[in-house]
This record gives sequence, C-alpha cells and structure tokens, in this order.
Amino acid sequence: MEAQDVYDITIIGGGPVGLYGAYYSGMRSARTKIIDSLPQLGGQLAALYPEKYIYDVGGFPRVLAKDLVGNLEEQALQYDPAVCLNEKVVGLTSDNGVRTLVTDKGTRHFTRTLVIAAGIGAFVPRKLDLQDIDRLEGKGIWYFVRDVEVFRHKEILIVGGGDSALDWALLLEKVARKVTLVHRRDKFRAHEDSVARLLASSVEVKLFHELKAVHGDDRLEGVTIFENRTKTESTFKLDALLLNLGFLANLGPIKEWGLQIEGNAIWVNSTMQTNLHGVYAAGDIVDYPGKLKLISTGMGEIAIAVNYAKHEIDPDARVFPGHSSDIGGPLAKR
Repeated sequence: MEAQDVYDITIIGGGPVGLYGAYYSGMRSARTKIIDSLPQLGGQLAALYPEKYIYDVGGFPRVLAKDLVGNLEEQALQYDPAVCLNEKVVGLTSDNGVRTLVTDKGTRHFTRTLVIAAGIGAFVPRKLDLQDIDRLEGKGIWYFVRDVEVFRHKEILIVGGGDSALDWALLLEKVARKVTLVHRRDKFRAHEDSVARLLASSVEVKLFHELKAVHGDDRLEGVTIFENRTKTESTFKLDALLLNLGFLANLGPIKEWGLQIEGNAIWVNSTMQTNLHGVYAAGDIVDYPGKLKLISTGMGEIAIAVNYAKHEIDPDARVFPGHSSDIGGPLAKR
C-alpha cells in the first residue's frame, strides 16, 4: 500500500451533510475523499426532489434543493476532494491506524479516519398495498417530483401529512389545475408554518380520508378515497397521484461493521465519534439524546466530526481552528 493512497478523512455519503463535511475537511487541509452509492452528488435532495424548496437551512428564506446542492458542491469541490460515485461501501476493517473500505466494485479505499454521513442509509418509498399501484407507477402515480412541469395543468391528489406532502401541495398549487391533499387524521407531521400556509391556500384538504383504490388501464384515470370514520366513499377522475408516505430505511452492510446501532441509527458521543476508534458519524444516520434530524443539525455535527478527526490525525492541530473570518484563520491562508 503506497503512502499516497491513504487519505486523511474519507466521508461516506455525498448528500448535503457529506458535502459540507468535505468543505470543512478541505478548509482544515486534510486530504479528503467522498464515496457515494448514487450516480451524482446531493443525496436525497438531488435524487428524489431537486425541485422541492428547502426552508430550514440558515441564510436561505427558501432555496430549491437542486440550487442548495449546487452551492454545496461548489463550496466542497474548491478543495479538490477525490469523489467516487456509484460505489457502495460494503466492508470496513482497521489495521495500524489505517481503515480499509471495500466497495461493491471490489475497490479498496484507505483512510486514517472515517466519517459516515450516509443519511438514512438505503431508502425506498413506503408503499400502499393496493391493487394496480405498482402497475401504474410512473404512469400517473409518483413518489418523487423531479420535474414540476410533469404536473402542469393537471388535477393532482397528494396522500400524506408530513413535510414533503405539504411542501409539494404548496409548490404544485402554483402549476396544477387543482391540488387535493388527503390525510388519514387531523394532526400533521409538518412544520407549523407549512400547516398554516396549507390551510390558507387553494389546496383542498380532506382530513380523516384514505386512499382505497386506483383506476386506469394504460395510465391513472381516477381514484377512490374513503372517510375513515364514516366509511363513506367517493370516486373521481384524476391526472396524477403523489404518494408521500415516508421511506423505509436500511443501513445495509453498515450493520455488520461492529458499530453501536440502536433502531436504525448509529450512536455517537458529543464529538460525533462512534464506538470504533477513528470512525465518526453525522447527519440523519446518527442518534444521541436530543437528536433532531435536520440538514442544519447535520452540518453542525459533521463540522464537529471533522475537527475531531483532524485532531486525531494530527494531535498538534487544535480541535477548534478559530473562525474562518479571523485574521490568520483557515480561510485567510487560502
């Protein structure tokens, strides 16, 4: 193994948290690598909802997911990290202070420290067990919105009561002919501001309603919904059905690495270090008392992880490098 093959900090995950970690790692002059199983950087933001507005990132009243990813890429790539896409890390071993990562392509990556920022792991949308749902997927039934123009001048039904369902209802209201949202109860799992804006919008909201059936031959033509208290049913024509029911996550091979895992999350301490020496984690994949799964929280966590990883690599380097705006600080040396 050649010395130049060993990176200082390798980040598993090229989503917003991983990209910010790569930026911070570069700012601390650490030789950095990003590995991601997706074909592009940006994680879920790029793969699932590039046209969705993000509201909870500091400095942006609102920002399109694809624009946030673009800014994070520009910020991270200025330090020229190695980027390996379409590679899923399946194995982790450690020997004499060097961690070896093996991917599904048989490639080996060597690193002094590792930061896992893999989001919720492998994810698939939660689906309903209804006849013809799978057959009509992509033919009027959708789980993600990659292009809002697909829904222009359409009559749309959205099923769900979380942030994604409400955000899409409010966004598609501007392009669709009509948007209806059904939710199985009267309490939403969304930000209070989003709920208030939804209820003040032109979106027709049907509470205590659920989807019973979808109709159509070559593509979706209509649906049947029912009121879950009275069991009253109604059938109507429809152009598009958007199911926002959350995701089923799976940590996959990560579970076999000897990490302390509870539920579907990696437990970390206050320095974002796992129970394995030299292995840190940040973002939605971690848990600890008081954890909140927000992009802004993950960015703070990975900054902590990178700073402590830098100190582990070089004990003479301070954990806190000073503010980037300080005279003589990290950015002043660029």
